[in-house]
Amino acid sequence: MQSTSNAAEKVEKSGVEKMAEKLAEKRRALGRGLESLLPGPRVVVDPTHSQNARMSGAASVVEGSGDGRAGAPVSPSSVPSLDGGDGTALVDLQAVAAARTADGEQVFRLALDQIEHNPYQTREEFEPELLEELAESIRVQGVLQPIVVRPGKEGRFILILGERRLRASKMAGKTTIPVIVKRVSEQQAAEMTLVENLQREDLHCLEQAEAFANLSTQFKLTQEEIGKRVGASRETVSNYMRLLKLPIDVETALRRGDLTYSHARALLGLHDESQVSKVAQMAIKQKLSVMALEDLVTDINVPVGRPDEPKQGGARWVDPNVRAAQRSLETILGMKVRIRDRKGKGKITIEYGTIEDFDRVVRMLKGKVPGSA
Repeated sequence: MQSTSNAAEKVEKSGVEKMAEKLAEKRRALGRGLESLLPGPRVVVDPTHSQNARMSGAASVVEGSGDGRAGAPVSPSSVPSLDGGDGTALVDLQAVAAARTADGEQVFRLALDQIEHNPYQTREEFEPELLEELAESIRVQGVLQPIVVRPGKEGRFILILGERRLRASKMAGKTTIPVIVKRVSEQQAAEMTLVENLQREDLHCLEQAEAFANLSTQFKLTQEEIGKRVGASRETVSNYMRLLKLPIDVETALRRGDLTYSHARALLGLHDESQVSKVAQMAIKQKLSVMALEDLVTDINVPVGRPDEPKQGGARWVDPNVRAAQRSLETILGMKVRIRDRKGKGKITIEYGTIEDFDRVVRMLKGKVPGSA
């Protein structure tokens, strides 16, 4: 009888109610999926927090019960000393001892309008649909993982990690957000931002190149030093930074998605830089694959014919093996390489753009020469 009664109740439900139940379950599932990735106490939005709250003596953090329900406010235990040491004006934050991450870091609540933009954020594109999904999750579950900020001037804070969570919280109509405050240098903040971005699959290659370039120019880091800090090879850093040498129209095509990162790398192999835009347009119109474009670039650099064909306009026939070796060297070095071969004799020319590149080539050559110092 009980099962019959339940079935009757289900039949009586309207289509709207069924849709509402499905949506609610989808939201709960999303929240559980995120929560499973976050060990330890869960920080959720304080439902009693005033819209005009600021990070002062009235600041509060709520510890979640772990089942999606907000627990009672945790009593503040202490006010940490946040002295920037450089004249930076800081506000007092009330620490909540019970609200900690798995690493034991204290979590605070901060008004959204007190958080300034991350100056080292090179990401320009954030998928609107994914942001809206995150905003909807935040409306239901709150922010499950605190963002990371650093002290700024005049009682304000600067974002380091959590750009999407910050944007989604604003979209969700929230006025405060849980934060972890870290006192780090400008360089450390830039490196942390870059590493976070590199962990995302949708980071555009030009955004990545700009981030590497910022570390190089602003903090005087070599490509090798950048690679060590972000867990990438020096060749990878070099290849990305070379993208910034592309003409504006080619860069625009790359941002638009008409060309891929691999297409752009192939174009950078052209010896005559004045031909890059022309060849790029050719690749777009003819929808050339990366391999086809690489072959085209090689043919333009050193036209291929038969050994018995006369030279035309100074063009030389090049052995396919030599051409493959040239392409391989350019990939390994991240620099332009020219090989001139004639009956087993010839020369290899490596074009370097910086003293750093020159020193690296010398070190590599010494490492390959038996008995070298």
